[in-house]
Parts: sequence; C-alpha cells; structure tokens
Amino acid sequence: MKWLVCVSVWVVVVLSGAFASAVNCTGKFPNPISDICWECLFPITIGSTELVSGSQPDTPNPSSPICACSQPFPRIGIAAGFWEPIRLVDVTKRPFCFVNLGGMEIDAGLDLGTGKAPGNNDKYNATWYVHWYVYPLLYWLNLLTDLSCLEASSFDIAYVTELDPLWLDDELTFLLNPEAILFSHPIAHAACAADCVAATTHLPLDALFWCAGCQGGMYPMNGKVQAHVNGVQSSLLATEKMIYKLHRQLLLPGTSGEEALCQPYPMPVIKKSQYRTQMTNPVPTTGDGGCAPLGKSSVLYEAAKELPVIGEDFGYLIWRKRNCCVF
Repeated sequence: MKWLVCVSVWVVVVLSGAFASAVNCTGKFPNPISDICWECLFPITIGSTELVSGSQPDTPNPSSPICACSQPFPRIGIAAGFWEPIRLVDVTKRPFCFVNLGGMEIDAGLDLGTGKAPGNNDKYNATWYVHWYVYPLLYWLNLLTDLSCLEASSFDIAYVTELDPLWLDDELTFLLNPEAILFSHPIAHAACAADCVAATTHLPLDALFWCAGCQGGMYPMNGKVQAHVNGVQSSLLATEKMIYKLHRQLLLPGTSGEEALCQPYPMPVIKKSQYRTQMTNPVPTTGDGGCAPLGKSSVLYEAAKELPVIGEDFGYLIWRKRNCCVF
C-alpha cells in the first residue's frame, strides 16, 4: 500500500510539472557561433566560378565575373554570389510566445486563443502564429566586410502575425491571394509531387510557385495548415507560407540571379530557390546539411527535433541567396 501511494504521488508530481511546463513559452536565443550552420554560407562565387565550394545546391549565377550598373549609381564591379542569414522566425501555437527570444511571452491584453495541434476529430489541420525578426548576422559579425551589398540593419521584430487580421482568416486572405482558386484543382496539387522530388534532390521548382514541395501547398497564405503530418513539417510549411506572404506584400525582394546584381527588385511571386531554412529551436541543426531548400522532405532530418512539452514550438533561421555587383 505504501509503495502504491508513493507511486501515485510521484505520478501526480510528474504530471503536474509536465502540465506546468506545457503551458509555458519555451525557447532560447540562438548562439551566433555554435547554433548557426556556417556551412550554409557557401558556395561563394565570382561570376559562375566557385571561390569557396559548398555542399548545398546553389542557384544559377551570372556567367561573367564583371558587372556594370547604373543604379543606384554608375559603377563597374565584380559579380559575387553568396548565401546570407537574414531573418529569424518563430512558429508557435501560443500567441506572443517569442521562441527565439529565450521563450519570452508578452501579455498584449488580446484574447486571441492558442493555435492548435491536430486533435482526434481534426487530425490533419493545425494553426500557427509566426514572428519575423530582422537578423543580418553577417553584418553584425563583420564577416565578408568587402561586400558592400550586405544588409546593414539592426535586430528588430519586424512582423507579428497576432496583429494581422488576415493571418487566421481564409476569407480575408483571399484578398491577398485571389489566384488560389486556380490552384485548388487536384491536378495542381498533384504537380507538387514533382516539386517535392526536385527540392529533396536539388532545388525546388520556381515555376510551381503554388507548391511548398513535400510540406504541402502555399495557399492560403496564412497560419492554417491543412496537411499537418508532424510539428517539423507543419511549422516549416507555416514558415514557407510566411515568406510567400511577405513577398506578396512587397516586403521581401528578389535578390538572386543576374537581375539582382545592381539592386534587389520587387518580387510579388516567390522565387523559392533563393531561400534555405535552418532550425534554431528546439534543436539547432548545424554542420553539413544543417539547412534545407524550401520544400525539401523533412523526413531526412526531423527525428528527435520535436520534443514533448518543452519543444513543440519552433524557431528557424532564413538564409537567402544574394547576387550583387561588388565594387
């Protein structure tokens, strides 16, 4: 009897502690040295020639090493290409839970309700909140100092979806992506299988802009995921939708390819191949293969990346391809 009572008390204590942890916001601020996949910076190219090679697939680079620009001012320079860590992303079910800020939670006085993981009656749908941070790491660490095209800015919380009325409303989101009705056909969805294969083996197919590869579909551009398989896959899809949404709102430009040499250009339709994602929370992925193109199958690296109670919200670092004319 004493043994049974002790076991019962232990179970109650453990469950109480687990419940208390479950309702708390968890996370950590990424260490800029140890939690960053510095292999993802490569390759670095001059024209089409690799100056420093890398293990990750690269987008096409200008064929000539020499470039000339008239905007924003006349200059002749060298056509450089590299991958730049530029943004941090929180993907969380708790409103105003800032995962990449050490699990800090803000009481904004708004009754938004929590997002949800799939339940028994709705096993394939999930909802997420996303936070978007300005994070120009190369500029802060004074790396690649000879490249005048690095984004020079300070850390900032640039976008909080809890304050966006479109984020969890499909009808309002339709105002942002009316073309979604054209890609709701099963044939359009079937085409995403090709994007899944391409993203997993090399780079996603930019022509299939409505597809998020193995994660699902880009539409609607909000925090509702209708193809939830697990937390890693689902949070990646929410991240990819957020990137597309910011492009559609002209808050993200095109930065890769010959057309971006002189300056970034408006890009309302996402060019998926110019991005890579790297997990920072709950388990940073570093080293070879630490970042992945948009749409790459998460089956290859999702093991032990979703932790019960303490690791069910996610953080990602966004890497973006940059081609520019260095003078």
